[in-house]
Amino acid sequence: MSARNARIHAAAPEADRVQLGLRLREHRKARQLTLKALSARSGVALSTLSKMELGQTSVGYEKVAAAARALSLDVGQLFDGRAPAPAGAAAPSVVWSPVGAGPAYSSGNYDYRMLATDFPGKRMTPLHGRIVARERGQFPDFIHHPGQEFVMVLSGRVRIEFETGEIIEVGRHESAYFDSGIGHIYVSLGRTDAQVLVVMSE
Repeated sequence: MSARNARIHAAAPEADRVQLGLRLREHRKARQLTLKALSARSGVALSTLSKMELGQTSVGYEKVAAAARALSLDVGQLFDGRAPAPAGAAAPSVVWSPVGAGPAYSSGNYDYRMLATDFPGKRMTPLHGRIVARERGQFPDFIHHPGQEFVMVLSGRVRIEFETGEIIEVGRHESAYFDSGIGHIYVSLGRTDAQVLVVMSE
């Protein structure tokens, strides 16, 4: 990777965090909620929400999803800044999502590309993920959020560790389905970052 490309790659996550923070603040203000009130509703610490709005920190999907639920939003609406369809407009029956064009977000251990963000009233959250983490110690804690989770490995090999002590390894074109309310983490087992398709449902 050239020095110029490295600078662009490093700058992208910061820009994504800033945009997500701006949308979070916009939706919170539109509902006339204080940060303290949103913290109480979402269970996300007030200091974390403040840093999220300012684009000063990378947080995991579960905290973004918790904030979205507290604001009665599809989590994709925080990642994708496109304007919603006008009231009364016919809802699409299908949307097309090229992976490279989806809204991006990096939590440090995972890089996400959200898919189908412009489909209204989604009951599932699909995303393309790149697993950056290589060991359990890179995570401050296990990740858990309401619902169920499906993952298929597109490239590489992934270990999924659960707070129950259960561990499974998933290879290319293999999949796993589990209760995402049980704490879990993904780590890549190869020299390169593993790529996965993840679908989450509440």
